Amino acid sequence: MWNFVTECGTGGPGYSRPIVASLSGLMLGYEMGLTSGVLLQLRGLLSLSCREQELLVSSHLFGALLVCLAGGTFLDRYGRRCSLLLSAVLVVGGTVVLIAVASFVALTLGRVIVGMGTSLSGTAACLYIAEISPRERRGLLVTLYELMLVVGVMLGFGCSYAFATVPHGWVYTFGLVIPPALLQIGALIFLPPSPRFLVAQGKVERAKKVLARMRCASKEHVEVELRDIQVGLKEESEHSFLELFSAKANLRSRLLIGVVLVFLQQATGQPNILSYASPLLRSVGFNSDAAATLASTGFGVVKVVGTIPAVLLVDRLGPKSFLCVGAVAMGLSLAALGTLTLQSHTHLTSLCNSQSPLNNTHMPWDLNETFTDFENSGTLSTHLENQWNTEQVQGLKTENDAVWESVGGRTLVEVSSSLKWASLISLLVYVAAFSISLGPMVYVVLSEIFPMGVRGRAVSVVSAVNWATNLLISMTFLTITENIGVPNVMFVYSTMSFVLLVFVILFVPDTKGRTLEEISKD
Repeated sequence: MWNFVTECGTGGPGYSRPIVASLSGLMLGYEMGLTSGVLLQLRGLLSLSCREQELLVSSHLFGALLVCLAGGTFLDRYGRRCSLLLSAVLVVGGTVVLIAVASFVALTLGRVIVGMGTSLSGTAACLYIAEISPRERRGLLVTLYELMLVVGVMLGFGCSYAFATVPHGWVYTFGLVIPPALLQIGALIFLPPSPRFLVAQGKVERAKKVLARMRCASKEHVEVELRDIQVGLKEESEHSFLELFSAKANLRSRLLIGVVLVFLQQATGQPNILSYASPLLRSVGFNSDAAATLASTGFGVVKVVGTIPAVLLVDRLGPKSFLCVGAVAMGLSLAALGTLTLQSHTHLTSLCNSQSPLNNTHMPWDLNETFTDFENSGTLSTHLENQWNTEQVQGLKTENDAVWESVGGRTLVEVSSSLKWASLISLLVYVAAFSISLGPMVYVVLSEIFPMGVRGRAVSVVSAVNWATNLLISMTFLTITENIGVPNVMFVYSTMSFVLLVFVILFVPDTKGRTLEEISKD
């Protein structure tokens, strides 16, 4: 049997258990990161319509929502470890389905199954890590899941770019999630259930042995922690599912805090920025699929870099401080992005098309030959109609004449290039702000505010709201940008970020340096 705990006398509790559980975050992040790059390949290969692209992106989220609606009972009855095993099996099976046949139906079905696996594993991993961690390291170890998630996002973006020009590259990109899933299955066989779950199942002696191995502490310390677990479970095990919505033990308020927090996590736009990163970057001037995918890989790198200080400092500063700082930075960066896209004079709305508005053989802002080719071919208005608003099409000749003259003087080239890179920088700041706040800290808060007796069911309800909101936003993002434009969408996300700031200040409790039992009593 593998030794997952540092022996007493040679150091503190080991990190192997949380790392194995956090592989779930790696897989979920990878699936999130690969979406935008693979979407550029598949929409050309399968001639996907705008609606089909939304459905393909949303299928993963639909599978996640299905599991959330029924996963709470499974988590509480069979435990976090068994749930992690099942989720890894679902990820492997779903991936095999979606790469077996290059069809829209197979891809959608496979993504649904993978979504079920990654959703169940995410919930189970956070609960498992919180329940095996000592209170002085709980925040750090729970945010380790988010660190693995953002590493997965970076790998997803990176692999999408690496295989962007390879024939059937999307197959390799999807298939690379299988090795970590198999690794997790093999490792979980040797991991015990959490002590809290064992006590809940009446296996007190086994829970005592597991706790002693994990803590490397004195017998008295283990006995005290075990008694705290027993007392907490005795007080909380009488909660029924319906009591989540009652005033008993303040459960309704706890649930509302969790629900609003995850709703705002999605409503500030992060899922769409990731899922549609490459099409979005093409719309602001990155002219080819490869260039847009490479630029979006920077999102993954920034997420990793931004998450590291959150992991290292969460136990010292507490999750509430990070949430406040992140909300302000997100709101400001999104407002800047909305202003930049509004001032670009293109008012791009369509993110659905495989081709950018300019000829791919030219640099994004080298317009002389491009407009000449379009005018000679007589296709200028039809080619641009899907990319610009109708009011822009009406004034296209005048505006293009101005562009023609400006290009000759080399003035518009500078302005356009500046807008393109400023838009990218605003997006990167937004991603970094999310990565130090809403990304990891929501999981920390959710793992701490619910009583043990209903924690699995409560987190499943909150996760269902999380995935449902994500599903709704992702299924309508392309359609909404068609109707109101990218700038207005960014302004909406900015407003929601400031709403998040107010909510956190008024309602989210400070859980820094407190045991789960102390938080529950409070």
